[in-house]
Amino acid sequence: MFSLQWPILLLLLPLPLLIRHLLPARDENAGAIRVPFFDTLKQLDNNATHSSSNSFWPMILLWLIWISLLFAAARPVWIGEPISIPQDRRDLMLAVDISESMLEKDMLNGDRYIDRISTVKVVVSDFVQQRNGDRLGLILFGEQAYLQTPLTHDRETVKQQLQEALVGFAGRATAIGDTIGLAIKRLRDRPAESRVLVLLTDGSNTAGTDPREAANIAAEADIRIHTIGVGAKIKIGHDILGRKRQRRVPQQIDEATLRYIADKTGGQYFRAEDPESLKNIYQELDKLEPNPEQQTFRQQRSLLHWPLGVALSLSFLLVLRRQMPRHWRTT
Repeated sequence: MFSLQWPILLLLLPLPLLIRHLLPARDENAGAIRVPFFDTLKQLDNNATHSSSNSFWPMILLWLIWISLLFAAARPVWIGEPISIPQDRRDLMLAVDISESMLEKDMLNGDRYIDRISTVKVVVSDFVQQRNGDRLGLILFGEQAYLQTPLTHDRETVKQQLQEALVGFAGRATAIGDTIGLAIKRLRDRPAESRVLVLLTDGSNTAGTDPREAANIAAEADIRIHTIGVGAKIKIGHDILGRKRQRRVPQQIDEATLRYIADKTGGQYFRAEDPESLKNIYQELDKLEPNPEQQTFRQQRSLLHWPLGVALSLSFLLVLRRQMPRHWRTT
């Protein structure tokens, strides 16, 4: 795309006419003398008039030179297509609890209850899809924590391996501390300000390392941890007469520890009691850990040499014409 950086300079185009209009007119009668050979001079003047008919072309050349110089002063450039600039994005590790308690059907979806792990798979997959440009990793944990997907830009692989996760595969207990330790090992060498762990569980730490000690180490490594507790507090059922009854769901979530982990590392703690609240949590995480705005630039190529070359060429022609013999210019 063609553009002028200083197009306002084109307003100077009529400047030569303005100067000519403002300057005082030349008095052709000033200094006139009477000579006896006036008729001879008049004949010469008629010849000169014929020669002056050729002054049209020098005037055209001068105007073209002036226009070329104005275009050169206006800085013409050619602007290329926009090119995206790579941005430093986040290294985001997702840790998902797959202990047997995740099969509890207490997540109210419409008029029926679905199990926790199914809800998590749907919501987290949507979250992964939104993290365009981030390096994502997946840790699955129960009694043991293992790296299911190393940090990668391949979001489809992360989603697929999350969908294939089997409850109980990692044991019945819950090793929150070991999970944080594994995330530290994978994130600590990544660039600062981009190390994030989102840890989701429905229980308390019942195996492995103390999660509070692991959180202290994560804080020293500048790893931010957001924690999510999953599980309803109240479940609605029906008695034998079909009447609605509420019962409290046994709570295994150690909310105090999850809050400590989040506060210690600069993250936030959330509680998800149904699919909608879990979806809102991940939308909030998108705001807390936003992707940097896409930046682009357009390459600019100066075209200054073209109008300058035209002005120089026309000036050369004008000088060459001035140096030509008179009889060449009048023919």
